[in-house]
Amino acid sequence: MNKPSHTMPPYIAILGWGSLLWDERPEFDKHHSAWELDGPELRIEFSRVSQFRCGALTLVIDPPNGATCRVAHTKSKRRDPEDSICDLRSREGTTRSNIGFYFADGSRHQSKDAAALTSIQAWAAAKSIDVVVWTDLPSNFDKVCGHSFSVEHALGHVRALDPAAKSGATEYVWRAPAFVNTPLRVALQSQPWFNQ
Repeated sequence: MNKPSHTMPPYIAILGWGSLLWDERPEFDKHHSAWELDGPELRIEFSRVSQFRCGALTLVIDPPNGATCRVAHTKSKRRDPEDSICDLRSREGTTRSNIGFYFADGSRHQSKDAAALTSIQAWAAAKSIDVVVWTDLPSNFDKVCGHSFSVEHALGHVRALDPAAKSGATEYVWRAPAFVNTPLRVALQSQPWFNQ
C-alpha cells in the first residue's frame, strides 16, 4: 500500500523593483504575500519607454546602463509555478517570452541576461527558494527614440513629453522604491522642472 505523499509545495518567489510594489492590482496582489526588500542584486534602470504609461520610462533589467540594486521579492501563494508565471505575465500585459524564471532543481530557466540569472541562482540557493519568477522586459529606448540610451537622452525624452504624460513619468520615478538608486533617477530628481 502506497503511503500518501506529504511533499511541501514549492517556494515560489516573484521579484519586483517597479510598479509591482506600489501600483495595486487586486487580481495579481491576492496571489502573493507582502514584499520583502532582501532580494538579489540586479542591474536596473529607467530605460524602457512604456506604451501603457504614455511614454514614461519604466524600470527594467539593463546590464549596460543599469545600476546594481538589491531588489524586492514576495512569496507567491500559488502551488504551481506555471500559475505564478501566468500571474506575472498577465499583470505586466506581456508575453511569456518576457517573463524570466529559474527552477532551482536545474530543470529549466529563462533569462535574457546571464549575469542576472547568476545573481538570482545564488540568491535562491541562499534562501532555499525553489522557483524564481521576474519581469524580463528589455530596454527599448534605442528602438523607440532612435538613439542609444544615456542619461542626457533620457532627460530629453521626459522633458519632451506632453504635460499629462510627463506627470505620469514623474510619478513613476517618485514612487519607485527607495532601493532604486540609478543615475537617471538621481539626474531627474535634481531637475527643477521635474519637481513641479
